[in-house]
Amino acid sequence: MNLFDVYPLYNVTPVSANGILVTDDQGKTYHDFYGGHAVISIGHSHPHYIQRLKDQLDKIGFYSNSIKNPLQVELATKLGALSNCEDYNLFLINSGAEANENALKLASFHTGKSRIIAFKNGFHGRTSAAVAATDNPKINAPLNQQQKVTILPLDDVQAFEKEISKNDVCSVIIETIQGVGGLDEPSAAFYKKVAALCKENNVLLIADEVQCGFGRSGKFFGFQHYEGIKPDIITIAKGMGNGFPVGGVLIHESIEASYGLLGTTFGGNHLACAATLAVLEVLDSENLIENAATLESYFREKAAEIPQIKRVKGRGLMLGLEFDFEVADLRKRLIHNQLLFTGGAKDKYILRVLPALNINKEHLDLFFNALKVELA
Repeated sequence: MNLFDVYPLYNVTPVSANGILVTDDQGKTYHDFYGGHAVISIGHSHPHYIQRLKDQLDKIGFYSNSIKNPLQVELATKLGALSNCEDYNLFLINSGAEANENALKLASFHTGKSRIIAFKNGFHGRTSAAVAATDNPKINAPLNQQQKVTILPLDDVQAFEKEISKNDVCSVIIETIQGVGGLDEPSAAFYKKVAALCKENNVLLIADEVQCGFGRSGKFFGFQHYEGIKPDIITIAKGMGNGFPVGGVLIHESIEASYGLLGTTFGGNHLACAATLAVLEVLDSENLIENAATLESYFREKAAEIPQIKRVKGRGLMLGLEFDFEVADLRKRLIHNQLLFTGGAKDKYILRVLPALNINKEHLDLFFNALKVELA
């Protein structure tokens, strides 16, 4: 049997990793400034993370959600306290797509309506409703296109007002900082208007924090950069488990739960909880959210030294460098010549930088020195 060939692959085979260093089967060591799509939040093989998982595996790795799992309660308590979202309830699943799928479903249950408003260049996953809300026709099958979704430009207040007033919208889903789309953000005025109109029209506001959440933006959640924003639902995954498959939905306590409303087999299992607790503990004890915020300024200073960089996009350590040329070849040269991982985006002129949140200025110096060599 062969693998179903859906990924264009770089000719690199990692076999071990530590911190932001990744070693391949040829003994080459790479610096990882991409973290596997912003997944590695506290560094590869963090000792506390490894110990947490080992200790849990010695006890119990999995049982279904038909029994009590005190780790879920511990996780919800810790997450609420660190994120300042204690007036939400937590539903645990396995991925970002699942988080958004369940959020959209819950909004439809709650409002009794079915249309979704999403935004241009947004990416919310590859499952049924999540992919329908994703602005990429190439990955939307005819089955997905049956969903009722309206995709609007960011910051177009007039278009948004027109659509939400039609009284058939269940939810508005928005990334505070677009990941795959290329680091675009809504203006503060637009985000506040969206939130206000959602409340006026009995529409649930879903903050997709799958990539920009868990400290990556320099605050626990990206929407917290905007004063007065209070989403009805917040979705999380990516850096939540530092590589362990885990996702979550934070549901405001005003939304009522009932048995059977949502469900999952693997979500919130003992190992997933241990992984996420380890991430939260390291974020807290090592002040990594503050580190992300601090390093953004240094990153921008270093980027200003390179004339080929037209703009820096994003916040914290969710950053993009905009060039006036497509960056695919630059990414290849950074991998093969400089032994350094970066990311691309739907916007082919954006180089994405999504390192672990415990990097330092010396790591950024190394990154920009490598970039200068390849741009010379």
